[in-house]
This record gives sequence, structure tokens and C-alpha cells, in this order.
Amino acid sequence: MGESNRENKTKKDDASSTSTSSGVKMKKELSLLDGVAIIVGVIIGAGIFVSPKGVLKFSGSVGEALIVWILSGLLSMIGALCYAELGTMIPKSGGDYAYIMEAFGALPAFLYLWVALFILVPTGNAITAITFAQYILQPIWGTCPAPYEAVRLLAAATTCILTVINCYNVKWVTRVQDIFTATKMFALLIIVIAGIYYVCVGHVEHFREPMEGTNWDPGHIALAFYSGLFSYSGWNYLNYVTEELKDPHKNLPKAIYISMPVVTTVYVITNVAYFVVLSRDDILSSEAVAVTFADKMLGSFSFIMPFFVACSTFGSLNGAIFASSRLFFVGARAGHLPRAICLIDVKRLTPVPSLVFMCLITLVLVMIEDVYVLITYVSFVEALFITLSIAGLIYMRKTNPDASRPIKVSLILPITFLITCAFLVTFPCYVSPVEVGVGIAFILCGIPVYYLTIGWTTKPVRLNKFFNDFNNACAKLFMCVPAEDDKYFE
Repeated sequence: MGESNRENKTKKDDASSTSTSSGVKMKKELSLLDGVAIIVGVIIGAGIFVSPKGVLKFSGSVGEALIVWILSGLLSMIGALCYAELGTMIPKSGGDYAYIMEAFGALPAFLYLWVALFILVPTGNAITAITFAQYILQPIWGTCPAPYEAVRLLAAATTCILTVINCYNVKWVTRVQDIFTATKMFALLIIVIAGIYYVCVGHVEHFREPMEGTNWDPGHIALAFYSGLFSYSGWNYLNYVTEELKDPHKNLPKAIYISMPVVTTVYVITNVAYFVVLSRDDILSSEAVAVTFADKMLGSFSFIMPFFVACSTFGSLNGAIFASSRLFFVGARAGHLPRAICLIDVKRLTPVPSLVFMCLITLVLVMIEDVYVLITYVSFVEALFITLSIAGLIYMRKTNPDASRPIKVSLILPITFLITCAFLVTFPCYVSPVEVGVGIAFILCGIPVYYLTIGWTTKPVRLNKFFNDFNNACAKLFMCVPAEDDKYFE
């Protein structure tokens, strides 16, 4: 018995974890720099290299497109600050799921988890993996598109490799994230320098009438913001891993203050460079704006841009897998998913079953040929639940005014963010009614699932036995134990 106690004490000292009869906790290994790298690394993915086309298409002019990019960054910054209050008031991993649960209860939180589990997270990961595969294979096939089978196999292999890294060691994850964040920033630096050179030699013709062709229709403006905010998506991912962040009360807001202005500045300058070199028609006819830019400016060295875009998406996928797996881990710990998903590897203290489960769903979506059409659906759904989280912040100011709030933003910020999100949720309804309808329908499908799997308290004995056998089998297969759920951190 004494030897066992000494072993447990050593594990606690060395791994910053707690080992008890009820389970273990994941380690607090993420520093401020790691937090910044996760936010920047997840946000700067494929979006900035391809989505300027969508912003310009719906806004109609170069001037309005730049305004959308600036306001999208500002809106993301406001949202991130609001989430900093939520993240320090409710210091649990899981992001929106934890906040909606705290504010509005189990059913709305489950509906968010339901959508995130099958649509938001795996679809985003699948698209990022496919984009990585397309760009890394492009130099091999030249002007011809890479074969479907080759792209999907490479995307699937990449997803599996990054899942293994995430299962093995959190430090490996952050090292990969740091390296590829630096790589993608270098790629954007090349674009910016080339744009500055083009301006210096006298090319400013695309800015002579910047507001020409502006589309002032509210629905199209909202869709332009969807494209812009898609490139900023990931600003709330650090809230998914609050439990693993060192001193989160200080490092969470600091990471936001550092990363969001950096990303916004980089995005705006990069878009100015695009608009200086490429005409409106060039951008609208391009499938990958960064590659079109490189073909025009880099000449024989244009091949490096697909490589850098591939590096960018690789790092973004790594960060997304790391952060989003914690969402399902927390959902399972709360009883909204099979308990097997909240098991933790006894040696490495990583949520292996959650990572494997998410990997499997992503692999299924990678195989779907038209997976890109899901972007339109998930943009609306994601905006809807972010709106719900911010409404929860305002609601808890009234219902729980005495709660500990190490960070308390001015009430103007969440109200502004809520009004803006309501605009983004409402106005696309008449421009894209089918996509909005499908998104709402999928959310509503989660209601009967909730009552059948969670609300039904008197399940048959055989069904409960099946769930228990499944959980025990996963624990043995992955060498995992249940996580502690009494406290999240001291």
C-alpha cells in the first residue's frame, strides 16, 4: 500500500495530475505562447488563402470587402473577449457546450453537442484535410486536378497521423503547432512583401474606385461576413482546453489580446496585397486566390505557394483536432455522450477515445465527394449557437450576479456582439432559405435523440448493460480510466 501511494505521489508531482479512485485529470501543460499558437494556428488555415473570393463576391467591391475583413476581425475580437469572461467564470473545457449548459440547461447544450459532433467539427476537419491533400499533391499533377482517390487517401492518412500525435503527447501537439504557425506566417509575409513591391512600382489602379459595385443588400452583406468570419473561425478554440492551460485566469485573456490583433492585421494587409496585384475579375475567377497571386508574382517560384498553403492547413488541422476533441470529452463527462469518450490514457493523460471517435467520423466525411457544400449549412448553425452562448453571458449577469468573474467585460461588448450575430443569423434566411432550413432541421432532429438517450431515465436493463459493456471494453482497449469530475481546477 505504501509503495502504491508513493507511485501515485510521484505521478502527481511529475505530471501535474491527480490520481484517485475516481480517475485522473489531464495535465496543465499549455503556456501563454502555446495558447497564442493554438489561436493563431487554428484561425490561419485555408481560409485566408481561398476565401477572399467569397467576401468579394457578396460584398461587390474592393472597398466593402476590406471593410468586411476589418469588421470580421473586430467582431471576432469582441467575441473572444466575451468568451474570456465565460471561460474564467466557467473554468471548464468544452467552450460553448459548457457555457450553454450552465446558462440554459441540458437540452440546448446537447443540441450544440449534437451538431458539433456530426457536422461542425468533423466537417471542418475533413475540409481542412482535403485542402491540405489537394495542395500538397498539386505540384505532382501540374495543371490537372489530382485524382479523387489520391486526395482522399492522403487526407485520411493525415487525419490519422495527427490523431496519433494528439493521442501520444500534448507537448508534441504544441511543437507541431508552433512550427506550422511560423510556416504559415512566413507564407503570408511573402504575399505582403510582393504586394508592397507591386505598389512601389506604381500599381494602384485597382484602388482608384474602391467602392464601385458595392452591394448594400443586408442578406448579401451577411453572407460576405460569413465568408470573412469563416477565415477567423477558431478564435474560441482555446476555451475548449481551459483545463490544460496554465493559470487560465491570466493567460486566456492575454492570449486573446495578443493573437486577435495579430491575425486581423495580417489578414487585412494580406487582402490589400491581393487586391493590389489581382483585379476583381481575377479573384472571382480563381479557385485559390493565393495560388493565382503566386502565379502572377513569383514566376518560376510559384510552386512554393501550394506547399505553404498545405503547411498552413496541416497546422490548422492539428490545432483543431487537439481543441475539439476536448469538447466531446467534456460532453461525455457530463453524460451526454457514451462515458467511454471521457476516458483518459493512464500513461499519457490524453483523451484517447475522444480523439479516436472524432477521427472515425472525420474519415467518413473525408470520403464524401461534395463535402464542401456543408460549409454553408454549418456557418448558419455555428452563428446560431455562438449567439446562444453570448445570450447566456448576458442572462447569467442577471441570474448569477455574484459569480466569480476574474474577467468582466463591459456589457456593451456582449450586447453589440449579440445584435450583430442576430443580424448574421436572420438576414441570410431569405437569401439562402434551403441551407438555413437544412441547418434548423438537423438541430431539431437532436431533440428526439436527447429524450431517447438521456431524458429516458428508465431504460431497459439490457440497454444499460450494453452501454456498460461498451464503456468497459473501451477502457480495456485503450488502457484508459475515467476522468475526475469533482473539480476542474483549484
